[in-house]
Amino acid sequence: MRSTGYFSPPRPSSPLRSSITSNNSPSRHITTFSESLMEDTINDAGSIIRRWDLDASTSYNRVANLFRDYREEAQQLLDAVNNLQHCMHFVIKEKSSSGLLVQAQTLMQIAMKRLQKEMYTILSGNRYFLDSETLSTRSSRQSTRSSVSDDDNDDEVNEITNTPDTEVSVSTRVSEVEKVSELVMQNLKAIADCMIGAGYGKECVKIYNLNRKSVIDETLYYLGVEKLTTSQIQKMDWDVLEKKIKNWLSAVKIAVSTLFHGEKILCDHVFSASDAIRESCFSEIVKESALNLFSFPEMVAQYKKLTLEKMFTILDLYNSISDLWDDIQFIFSFDSLAVIKSQAVTSLVKLGEAARFMLAEFELAIQKDSSKAKSGGGVHPLTRYVMNYLVFLGDYSFAFSEIIADFPLSIQTPLPESYADDSLSSVRIAWIILVLLCKLDGKAQHYKDVSLSYLFLANNLNYVVSKVKKSNLKLLLGSDWLSKNETKVKLYISNYERMGWTKVLTSFPENSTVEMSLPEARDWFIKFNLGFEEAYHMQSSWVIPDPKLRDEVKISLARKIVSGYQTFYLKYRELLRSGGAKSVVRFAPDDLQNYLSDLFYGTGLSEHGTTSYDSPSSSTSISTSSSPSHGR
Repeated sequence: MRSTGYFSPPRPSSPLRSSITSNNSPSRHITTFSESLMEDTINDAGSIIRRWDLDASTSYNRVANLFRDYREEAQQLLDAVNNLQHCMHFVIKEKSSSGLLVQAQTLMQIAMKRLQKEMYTILSGNRYFLDSETLSTRSSRQSTRSSVSDDDNDDEVNEITNTPDTEVSVSTRVSEVEKVSELVMQNLKAIADCMIGAGYGKECVKIYNLNRKSVIDETLYYLGVEKLTTSQIQKMDWDVLEKKIKNWLSAVKIAVSTLFHGEKILCDHVFSASDAIRESCFSEIVKESALNLFSFPEMVAQYKKLTLEKMFTILDLYNSISDLWDDIQFIFSFDSLAVIKSQAVTSLVKLGEAARFMLAEFELAIQKDSSKAKSGGGVHPLTRYVMNYLVFLGDYSFAFSEIIADFPLSIQTPLPESYADDSLSSVRIAWIILVLLCKLDGKAQHYKDVSLSYLFLANNLNYVVSKVKKSNLKLLLGSDWLSKNETKVKLYISNYERMGWTKVLTSFPENSTVEMSLPEARDWFIKFNLGFEEAYHMQSSWVIPDPKLRDEVKISLARKIVSGYQTFYLKYRELLRSGGAKSVVRFAPDDLQNYLSDLFYGTGLSEHGTTSYDSPSSSTSISTSSSPSHGR
């Protein structure tokens, strides 16, 4: 008879071996010998198994933690069960005495009852050492090491732990928590392998699943993940729902990358002997909780009171799932968990639909805005609101691109601007800005003064360009877009100067070197005075909010007005005064410079009393009373 690894055949020279070979009925003696070996094996296993019988009279036996306090005897128990299992297979195969089988079966039930108790004790008593963060850290560390057996892992742990600090780097030193965690996982795996091998996999799985599922549910509860229905969400005020969304956003990354990931690591390790059991256990433990987790964004996307400002909350939810998608695919890779991935995809789809709906509402609101342009030609509240909104959208460029992939523009003609690339997000952002600028063109026509219309367009386009340059929109729209629109700002300013100061600029003679008579010089000064006073008083309430643009305009006007005036002032001032026309020369060049310096702050505003260029604006028809909430 071949060696089973648990009991060995007698040596050929033994008297027993000689008696068998010389007997006339060898089969009868072999059967007797085999039964004798089986009986010895059962007795040896029984002596170990009965020592840890939960029904034994010793009270300490029932409460003792075998795998924690008696590791060697725990291994002996596992070996005894394995020997007993092999013995039972042999008895059945050889159709030996049924009494041996009954005896072995009784011992097996005693052992399984003990192992069930040990598994429960280990699982319930070591939650701290089986927390998901520790398991995830362990997995990351082990991924950098070569593949070794469990025994080799023990040796490696001991070797690293016993090595002096001077010889081991901080990055490779195993913490006490990780050491205990590895030991606990090894014990669970040993018990699972033993029970599954003995045909008691169902009992093992039941204990494991009940314990670990409670851990998952309890952790998600403390993370703030609730089980809600669509009806409950629809009845919530937004302030209440927003708090739950923030809790969910904080919890989902921990739940996926740490909690579910760590659970998969533990389950894969404990039930590595059976792919089927490994899948069924993990599915049973996480399926319900994961479905509840990923159904929440879908229900939020169906909230009936979504407004434009809630766009960024929707994008936050979309980003959270999208960023975790690789982890979701890896963790829930089993076929039985395909429904979880399907739910995550469904939530992405519904969030995308909600975002596209709000984007369409946003464009429509711009087109329908009926608020009038403010006096003074400053930046319109609509411009501030739209650009702040787009700046926030630029922070979600990846999610925004995915969402609008199936949301093409309805217009057939190409846009006049050029873009950094042909990405849908670039085109969509540029289109919204174009819608805004077209709306501003219409508002500019309500100004009675043409020069003020140009100043209004310059201020608003300059604000748009400034916002683009200082945000992610610069990357989306590109340098060509910026260059073209900066040129447009300069063109608007040039038109403003030409139209707003035409009487002043045309009062200068075409040839400044031509000599004038005193009456001609007098008429020139009178014409200049009237033109400058009229332009100054008209524009004293006009505003250029951007300090940089304001200074550029002042410098440009001074260059055109003051420098030309100074030539005639120096040439004819004394002549006019001596001729009795002193009152005609009302302004010195420095006076003109001071008057120009006071412009573009608005009525009653000095340079030290100006409002901030990005100060909050008043309301418009699309809720521009406040900047859009970022939602983060």
